[in-house]
Amino acid sequence: MTDETLGKLVAAGPSGGRISVASLLGTQSITLHELYERSGRVAHWLLEQGVRPGDRIGILAANSLEWVLLDLAALRLKVQTAGLEPGKFVPGAGLMRRYGIRLLFTDRSTETAESTDHLDPGESGGIVPMSEVAACSSRRDAGELSPLPPVTWAPKDVTTVKFTSGSTGEPKGLGATAGSIDSSLLAVQEIFEHGPGDDLFVFLPLSLLQQRYWIYSALLYGHDVTVSTYEAAFAALRRVRPTVVMGVPAFYETAKRQIEARVRRTGDSGDSGDSGESGGTGGTGADVLRQEARAVFGDRIRYLWTGSAPAAPAVLRFFTEAGLPIYEGYGLNETCIVTKNHPAAHREGSVGQVLRGKEVLIDEHGVVSVRSDHPVNDHYMYAKPGDSERVFGPDGTVRTGDLGHLDEDGFLFIRGRADDVIVLDNGKKVVVRPIEERMKADPAIAECVLFCPGQTDLVAVVSPASPDIDPKAVAACLDAINAAVTADERISRAVVADPPFSIENGLLTSQYKPKRQQILDAYRQAVHNPEEGIHAR
Repeated sequence: MTDETLGKLVAAGPSGGRISVASLLGTQSITLHELYERSGRVAHWLLEQGVRPGDRIGILAANSLEWVLLDLAALRLKVQTAGLEPGKFVPGAGLMRRYGIRLLFTDRSTETAESTDHLDPGESGGIVPMSEVAACSSRRDAGELSPLPPVTWAPKDVTTVKFTSGSTGEPKGLGATAGSIDSSLLAVQEIFEHGPGDDLFVFLPLSLLQQRYWIYSALLYGHDVTVSTYEAAFAALRRVRPTVVMGVPAFYETAKRQIEARVRRTGDSGDSGDSGESGGTGGTGADVLRQEARAVFGDRIRYLWTGSAPAAPAVLRFFTEAGLPIYEGYGLNETCIVTKNHPAAHREGSVGQVLRGKEVLIDEHGVVSVRSDHPVNDHYMYAKPGDSERVFGPDGTVRTGDLGHLDEDGFLFIRGRADDVIVLDNGKKVVVRPIEERMKADPAIAECVLFCPGQTDLVAVVSPASPDIDPKAVAACLDAINAAVTADERISRAVVADPPFSIENGLLTSQYKPKRQQILDAYRQAVHNPEEGIHAR
């Protein structure tokens, strides 16, 4: 039994802490004790709907209090959840049948969804609006409800099905074990010691399991947690004043641009702008930078957390200089968190030291594999033949496909993807990620993906940071990079994406990583036409 984390979480309510849900319209806040009580009402309601231990419910909705309540209710009943990301899945009978879902909860329109009326009741109980969860969680007959049946989560029990980002084809499922969740929660708590006084701010979709870790952490360790959405994140930050923010690099790049714009306005006006937000007027350039950073993130930040994709060194240095220490980590859906920089052990350029319960292995080609005391799982669900075998070894070891090395102190450095090594016609191998990161460091460029048509020269497809990108600025960036790299690493030209890469147009994953193949498909003609694009001198 996982007594240390999930066992404690389902067995008894928390003694302190609050959960807040921050939207563009305001912030709703309740105690964690009330959250636990409401989740009990939802659990009883699920039982009334015929849901039983071992069943699976699906949640296809934006972040909300109801999302959290359903997830906790499922844990308390030993019911699996399937976290389904809005925009990637469409509610309907086909979805429920494919993933073995008993009830599907959604805030999406079901007017065009395939009816579930014809499904066997044993297969499905139908599609349920999230508003019904809100209604049942507010029932006032809690005193009349009998205690929920006791449950235990063994280390190899699957608590939730999470899905790959789906950069190609149908998303694969991955059943996350209770032991892997426990191991990650304990390792993170060991190095960061979250507790009363902390407020952890999360805004990425709760369908991504790691975002739910911070809710479990709040229930276990008594700190506050705030749930928001990407759209509302910046509006909510100053209002909420968190101590910890969990974000992907693209979020921090956007925040960096916002802070820089505020600093420029301050310089233009000769003072620090709105003193109610910035905390004062005047001061040195460093003072102003810190004031404007606090104006965006609030004045209580203990540290910033980033991962899920490589962070540009310039972005990491910017936030450190702005008085907001930022710590990069490394992990995959298939491994949970593997390494993390933190206040007691931080090395610039690395993704941190290996956490307790994990082992990093580097093969003769420099490819990283990860072995876990408590693996997430040893296979994919709903995958094509051979998919699992390509990633999972017989003992559950995960071949990440990333290139990296460990230094003498056990810090992991990631150089790029093994699949993203370009072999030129002269036999030379080029690792593209460091060059792409150099391009992204330019303030005019939000994303960069390199291709090599004909195996002769590198062509960049760049996503502009603003609609009015200056071709001369792109050309200057190419020239500066080409002056600093070897002849084989030179970029001959850049194609500017129009429109910019986004989740909506299918060129970014839900964690804001570029989808390399889709980008090539969208700009293949320009990439292969030597006359198109902005040419280096």
